[in-house]
Amino acid sequence: MEKENAQKKTERPPVICIMGHIDHGKSTLLDYIRKTNIVDKEAGGITQKISAYEVVHKGKKITFLDTPGHESFAKIRERGASVADIAVLVVSAEDGVKKQTLEALHCIQESNTPMIVAINKIDKPGADIERTKSNLAENEIYLEGYGGTVPFVPISAKFGQGVDDLLDLMLLMAEVEELTGDINKPAEGVVIEANMDKQKGISATMIIQDGTIKSGMFVTCGKALAPTRIMENFLGKKVTEATFSSPIRIIGFDVLPKVGTRFATFTNKEEALDYISKYQEPAVIKCDLPEITLDENGQPLENTGVIDVVIKADVMGSIEGIEHELEKIKTDRMKVKIVHFGVGDITENDIHLLGGKPDSLVLGFNVKIDAKARASAEKSGIQVKTFDIIYKLTEWLQEMAVSKTPKVSVEEMSGRAKVLKFFSAVKDKNVIGARVEEGEIRVGDEIKLMRKEVEVGRGRIRELQQMKEKVSEVRTGVEFGCQLQCTITPAPGDKFEAYKIIQR
Repeated sequence: MEKENAQKKTERPPVICIMGHIDHGKSTLLDYIRKTNIVDKEAGGITQKISAYEVVHKGKKITFLDTPGHESFAKIRERGASVADIAVLVVSAEDGVKKQTLEALHCIQESNTPMIVAINKIDKPGADIERTKSNLAENEIYLEGYGGTVPFVPISAKFGQGVDDLLDLMLLMAEVEELTGDINKPAEGVVIEANMDKQKGISATMIIQDGTIKSGMFVTCGKALAPTRIMENFLGKKVTEATFSSPIRIIGFDVLPKVGTRFATFTNKEEALDYISKYQEPAVIKCDLPEITLDENGQPLENTGVIDVVIKADVMGSIEGIEHELEKIKTDRMKVKIVHFGVGDITENDIHLLGGKPDSLVLGFNVKIDAKARASAEKSGIQVKTFDIIYKLTEWLQEMAVSKTPKVSVEEMSGRAKVLKFFSAVKDKNVIGARVEEGEIRVGDEIKLMRKEVEVGRGRIRELQQMKEKVSEVRTGVEFGCQLQCTITPAPGDKFEAYKIIQR
């Protein structure tokens, strides 16, 4: 049986993530690889279409995650799903190891992903490959030939020098890792992105780790379900079939899938629904995507909001303490979304993680803010604040969540009266006699006219009289005369409720 299963397995392309400091050339490297290895003329626009893409190098496919350093990769790692087969850590030959380099390394190590180091910017006047190797060793990254086993390639992402060698090394490492898959089984893999589009609906971008997905099947991601009627490849083109290591987007989910959730496919809907009914949510280490309530059309309800937050601390122990305190933050209509936790001073990279959202926050505990980060935050309208007491940080964040909560208009009843007698009406102006049953009725109050506990109309109190004298208000138990502006004629036995619009 094992031999039979082994025969079904075929070699599959590797999935590669490229990580490192923001200024060390990750995007330049990805751009060079994409432009020189994708023949399709639409390649220039693909980063707007999907967050992963395929290239062909020496006749073999390689899949790249286009944004591996952002929150999606961290959330995938938190859920224990290693979507990348190989990680490339990009380090500048000019600047050496930076704090973001170490953060990326920590992320790679926690996911147990095999690593290649790309020493970039060797074309720069200040480049020094040997110094960079030494700097890496000082930070416990030991390269081949320099006291360790981590393979490396010197490159210039800008001019392409060494990039082919890097791609060769990726394929060699993939061969060593013996990456295989069964093309005949239903596809399975990991969700790397999820979107909600008003025109198209809910979609998810996924990496297929094994098997094949075809039109006419059903895909489940946790509790989310979609038919495979609309499938797109990394170029945004519709496809009817895809197999392992391919990035694919499926449109038409009933609810928004969570990033990092594993997906499974089924040939019929009954099997898919049965799988969903038995699905158990895996444990998550950190805060996950905020659960925003959706309306019947799958859109976020009004008067709900999200604050994106990056938190930096001096040590991991502080982060664990902050995470514990953050669990106490609760608001009805505002969710705090932790985009990134990190160790070290607040840098410009932390500001960039928030994508320029002006209402987002960067919070630091026992750390400093560098000048570039401060300038970038001011330019983007992002608030940065540091603390030296954990509970002060969480108290302040709670206050910010409350202050940024979208206001909602609430009708608050101020009084209720019963109609005793109807006297006359001229157009929409009705003269009646009534008695206050609860609260107060005032001139100018907006009212709801109720008939047998059902609202039949709305209006306004134009005039009040008590003992034939005009008054501005009447209280509980008092009988009064009233001129009520309302298009519905009041009848004895009706009740009307005075209300105010309160912003909460």
